[in-house]
Amino acid sequence: MAWADQPLSAIDWLSQSLVSTSTASSLTEPPVTPLGIQTNMVTVQPLRADSADGLGILPPAVTGLPSTLWGTDDVADIATLLAQDNSQDLPALQSQLLTLLLAISDPPLGAPAGEALFLARVDKLLAIGALDQARALLDTAGAARSPEIFRRYFDVALLIGDEDRACQSLKTAPGLAPALPTRIFCLARAGDFDTAMLTLDTSRALGTVSPEEAALLTRFMEPELDDTGITPIMPNPVTPLIFRIYEAIGEPLPDTTLPLAFTYADLSENAGWKAQLEAVERLSRMGSVTPNLLLGLYTQQKPAASGGVWDRVAAFQALDAAITAKDQAQIEATLPKAWEKMTEARLEVPFATIFGPALAGFALSPEAQAIAVQVMLLSPQYETLIQGIAPQDAQQAFLLALARGSLQGVTAPDAMDAAIASAFVAPTLPATLQARLDQGQIGQAILAAMTQMRQGEAGDLRAVTEGLSTLRHLGLEDVARRSALQLVLLKRLL
Repeated sequence: MAWADQPLSAIDWLSQSLVSTSTASSLTEPPVTPLGIQTNMVTVQPLRADSADGLGILPPAVTGLPSTLWGTDDVADIATLLAQDNSQDLPALQSQLLTLLLAISDPPLGAPAGEALFLARVDKLLAIGALDQARALLDTAGAARSPEIFRRYFDVALLIGDEDRACQSLKTAPGLAPALPTRIFCLARAGDFDTAMLTLDTSRALGTVSPEEAALLTRFMEPELDDTGITPIMPNPVTPLIFRIYEAIGEPLPDTTLPLAFTYADLSENAGWKAQLEAVERLSRMGSVTPNLLLGLYTQQKPAASGGVWDRVAAFQALDAAITAKDQAQIEATLPKAWEKMTEARLEVPFATIFGPALAGFALSPEAQAIAVQVMLLSPQYETLIQGIAPQDAQQAFLLALARGSLQGVTAPDAMDAAIASAFVAPTLPATLQARLDQGQIGQAILAAMTQMRQGEAGDLRAVTEGLSTLRHLGLEDVARRSALQLVLLKRLL
């Protein structure tokens, strides 16, 4: 099957880095790249026919999920579940989604050998800005395995800043034909400016490149020689290749209005500290980067100003210094401010991951202790950290019992707490999810449980009970407890 005959990506901003055609179009006119540049007709065949759908980096022993993860199902059904917006999901569910996307598994039973599910998983990682994870998953397949896999590999490399590696992979891959912008970009990156300019001049002479497009590519290769005065066209959508070309010509495009994956580019050392801070915060909210990266950037240097991100950095650093010095009085003085700032930025869980264990070692004042208990409950080590803590009120008593997984006989202070308690005391598994489990569709059941939790975010308390019940039924007890704790403590849902 020709590359152009394969399903379109759910990600609409992928670079058209390779020449693609269909048999039908070969009878009419040359294809057009995102820059509008026409190219010669080349039919590209997939390089390997065996299935990539089961590839991953986390084995069942790590994920706790069976190798028959997807059971019997149509790949399109799974891809639809994966494509749902999870930007507002609880951090525990975002973490479980990453595990699911990276799991090594058998391809769905009965599905034809291919890569559609593999690509859907990569596209989901791209959508949430998890570029390191996407690159690791793509590495399991190999960049040159197929044109569609290479497109994603190339774009991830562009956004991470490893484009030379991607260009080298293209150079050595048989059967992959670069589109004109890709060819010029890689030639210039390799220092072969003469060939790059000859390629552009030939296209210009043949009339296959417009003056605006020629101006953009010329400025990319030799910005000091461009005197045309023509403003480069603004493409829609912006692709990673165009993003890098605009950056190279000194007209960088703001990534705050672009998809989340483009934010990763601001983690580069070439970006300013403020840009790095804002990027790591955006990615941390999605759970796409580790809390250690947030810690490293927050403590890199002293804040240069006040307001916004600078106030968060200052509050974070003040608490970090107090904990490092084991100064209880300073911890009590700085913890409320730091917690307030992290809550405003929706960074409570990364903050708890960093500071939860350290706060467990101090006997703090009642006000500071109440915050410390929340931080410990949001930490991945919640069950260990809260041992020996006596509750200060009914709400805290409920949360501590939830963290221990022992809610039998515990009073639920409100309706949300009662819906959560039902999942642990009298779990209810909906018929639709039971039907999926009967077909061995474990992965789909997890994704469906996440959907139910979103319905709970909108006020459907029954969905909260059923979603948590499903997670527990699947053996994801820790995920269920952390989700329930976050549902109460983050207070974003009702």
